[in-house]
Amino acid sequence: MTLDAVLSRIDTDLPQATERLLELLRIQSISTDPAFADHCQTAADWLVSDLQSIGVTAEKRETPGHPMVVGHVDGDGPHLLFYGHYDVQPVDPLELWDRDPFDPQIEETAKGPVIRGRGSSDDKGQLMTFVEACRAWKSEHGSLPCRITFFFEGEEESGSPSLVPFMEENADELKSDLALICDTGMFESRVPSIVTMLRGLLGEEITITAPDKDLHSGMYGGVAMNPIRVLTRILASLHDDQGRVTVPGFYDGVPELPDDIRQQWQGLAFDHGTFLGDVGLSKPAGEQDRTPIEMIWSRPTCDVNGIWGGYTGDGFKTVLPSKAHAKVSFRLVGNQDPHKIRNSFRQLVRDALPADCEVEFSGHGASQASTTETTDPAFEAARVALTNEWNVPAAYVGCGGSIPIAGHFQDILDTTPMLVGFGKDDDQIHSPNEKYDMESFHKGIRSWARILDALT
Repeated sequence: MTLDAVLSRIDTDLPQATERLLELLRIQSISTDPAFADHCQTAADWLVSDLQSIGVTAEKRETPGHPMVVGHVDGDGPHLLFYGHYDVQPVDPLELWDRDPFDPQIEETAKGPVIRGRGSSDDKGQLMTFVEACRAWKSEHGSLPCRITFFFEGEEESGSPSLVPFMEENADELKSDLALICDTGMFESRVPSIVTMLRGLLGEEITITAPDKDLHSGMYGGVAMNPIRVLTRILASLHDDQGRVTVPGFYDGVPELPDDIRQQWQGLAFDHGTFLGDVGLSKPAGEQDRTPIEMIWSRPTCDVNGIWGGYTGDGFKTVLPSKAHAKVSFRLVGNQDPHKIRNSFRQLVRDALPADCEVEFSGHGASQASTTETTDPAFEAARVALTNEWNVPAAYVGCGGSIPIAGHFQDILDTTPMLVGFGKDDDQIHSPNEKYDMESFHKGIRSWARILDALT
């Protein structure tokens, strides 16, 4: 059979595939630090060369930031686009790494062998699962099974400033029937998953000013307004006693979970006690009429991510501060409008200000949530393919995080995204000692081969 031959080739060539991944991981493609700009160019060049080696017409496309890599293969059947990113997070704090983060190695652990190094899971290892599946397919059959576009970005870890302009300028070239994205993981590290819900993200920074300078609290305390007192009262008012967000109009556009998805999620038997217990907690703190898994995947949130003001150094200083600051983020779902929520939040803050106080706001992003309908037969075909590889029923799941590229495919290219990844909960992405299980790499390659077969 066509698929059996490809799967056998993947198994046989795994050592060579692993060495190629290690070679890519050695490139220090940190996108946030200008000192590593040349390394990002090197990573893009490496990917162009690797794609060309399997017959892909690939090239590096320059942007105002780091380059894109775009490649094409002609063929019959559906047109699939595969997206990944080759840039990685900074490695700080370096002293917490057990080895050089850019000297990747295969390590034996109690749970099996892992690939240890920066970018191994996020996202070079995931990206290469698809490339290696295509390589095996080409080796066995001389061509790929359908028309495929490869689209690799080099700025995902630094906010993707060049992504939207590039997609808009090259929309006709990038449009496809389905966009495959490999930047996600497995449910509880064991259930293969297709992510169909991604939360949007809105960030706000607040600065409240009261007196025009820091004051001595013995002379002015009690009579002068303290901006920290004002700020903390406002922040405390953002949730009611049941965990609901109190920003006016916040829940406009929030959908109820469909019954079939709710039943599937219940079947996952999510253990919130273990989930919270692993971080020293015990009781879910969100909306009390919702299950914990709903809180994470399908409900919106409001969180204070930072708060400061006055004297915070060693010792004690009885200062009454001039300014108080906070950073607040909102995770959004469904059709919530981040711009309306921003305006409503700012008005809530202004309305709560007492006399002698002023407020300044600074916005930090405003992306809408992304939801994918699974009525397209391709989704069920992919779910069955994943089930067959992992011998565990694959599931449609939500994701508490935000992956803006999924929404960009929908809004800019009118292309449906399908998010499939093989990361595990303990991969320590963005942290020291990042790793990617060899099982994830090996079975990830096999999974993509099965999906390609199922979709074509």
